[in-house]
Amino acid sequence: MGSDSHEESKGHVIDDQKQAAADGLSEEHRNYLLQRHGTLDIDPLPSMNDSDPYNWPKGKKHINLMLVAFHALMSTFSAAAIQSAFVNIAMDLDVSVQRATYLTSLFIAILGGAPVFWRPLSNVYGRRPIFLLSLICSLVGNIGCANSHSYGTMALCRAITAFFISPAAAIGSAVVSETFFKKERATYMGVWTIFVTLGVPIAPFLFGFLALRVNYRWIYYVLAITNGVQFILYFFFGPETLYMRNGEANRSGSTIKNMYFNFRRIDPRPLTFWDFAHPFVYAMRPRVWIPAMGYAMIFLWSGIMPTILIPQIFPPKFNFNTQQVGLQFLSVILGTVIGEQVGGRMSDWWMWRRHRKLDTSPPYEFRLWLGYIGHALSIVGVVVFLVQTGALTDTWNITPLVGVTICSVGNQIVTTIMITYAVDCYRDDAAAVGVFITFVRQIWGFIGPFWFPNLIAAVGYGATAGIATAMMVVFSIFPTVLLQFFGHDWP
Repeated sequence: MGSDSHEESKGHVIDDQKQAAADGLSEEHRNYLLQRHGTLDIDPLPSMNDSDPYNWPKGKKHINLMLVAFHALMSTFSAAAIQSAFVNIAMDLDVSVQRATYLTSLFIAILGGAPVFWRPLSNVYGRRPIFLLSLICSLVGNIGCANSHSYGTMALCRAITAFFISPAAAIGSAVVSETFFKKERATYMGVWTIFVTLGVPIAPFLFGFLALRVNYRWIYYVLAITNGVQFILYFFFGPETLYMRNGEANRSGSTIKNMYFNFRRIDPRPLTFWDFAHPFVYAMRPRVWIPAMGYAMIFLWSGIMPTILIPQIFPPKFNFNTQQVGLQFLSVILGTVIGEQVGGRMSDWWMWRRHRKLDTSPPYEFRLWLGYIGHALSIVGVVVFLVQTGALTDTWNITPLVGVTICSVGNQIVTTIMITYAVDCYRDDAAAVGVFITFVRQIWGFIGPFWFPNLIAAVGYGATAGIATAMMVVFSIFPTVLLQFFGHDWP
């Protein structure tokens, strides 16, 4: 009863604030919003300007979201693109297969750190110029990779590509927050997160065929061609979403110019060192660092671990070629798509249902209840994958992939719910929240490939499954429980 009372009281405060904002609108502003949206029951309330992304037609919002989401997919897609070809790369560059995997680990690490640089620039100059620069420079980096004939040169070009392809995978959360209203945010945040997640399995699935039938270097050429097509599409169909409601930067000039041809400063504030360090302030705010830590641990074991171990273990164990390795990733794709139905649409329905029951907005922590489904499925899937992989000798069967599918469902549920929760808590600083969460996730993802094989060699598959379970319980489930019951009182 006490918890429900607190929820209802907090919800009423939120609703009172929304009502006060609506009551303070001018008659002209009210008429504009009613004509545009058909209601004033929207959160947040848009300005009276067609350049405001909240006022865009649904079609324009959806096209822009797909461009940004696909850009985010290309970050993880580019990182995982060579996973099916680790053996081929090792032979071509005369290095070990383990060392070849570091070309992916390096990419993962830079994907985590680079957005710290891009976020302040995108907050000043807008999302659109940064995305365009990202794509053209990534194209150059991928062409460099295709023409690298030493391990060091290829690693350098991979690092350049990772640095420039990274923005959308972190500040995409800001684009969603700047474009879609609160009541639909989880659904569209889910679109962005599912693309980020799907990049990992789709790349080796597709490029396994290419590496077998042509040459693994064509992987890089295909990535470069894709970046070029993205650049053209984004230039013509990707409007600017950064909108300063308290200034005049977006208010002067035509709507078309503001959305497509404004390459000057949007925020006049000078850049400072604090702008680059700001995302790390969330290391002191449990409503962000707990979801970031919990999500990173699930992502490490349910997302990174299977996709790194399959290309290393299955070729020697089952004599797989690159195409057969790539086919294994269908399990990750299937699980991710299924998981998003719970993490996205069901999550929004879950909050809407609570709103109707209380007749007021529920606290953000109520969304976390659905996350436990994801945690449980992640643990079950990881255990099945590791135990069944260890039990097989030289004859393949589908049982390890059943585990991969299960943990992929769990991973996607946790991904969408944790990120949506953290962004809801700090919507006005969604870009910094996204950067911090991406940093934590990618750093964990970076270090995993260095010790996964050694851990399995030292203790075996069964004991590794036990260690994975313990880590997910201690660093993900238990902190989420604390957040569930005490988070509403935390800053």
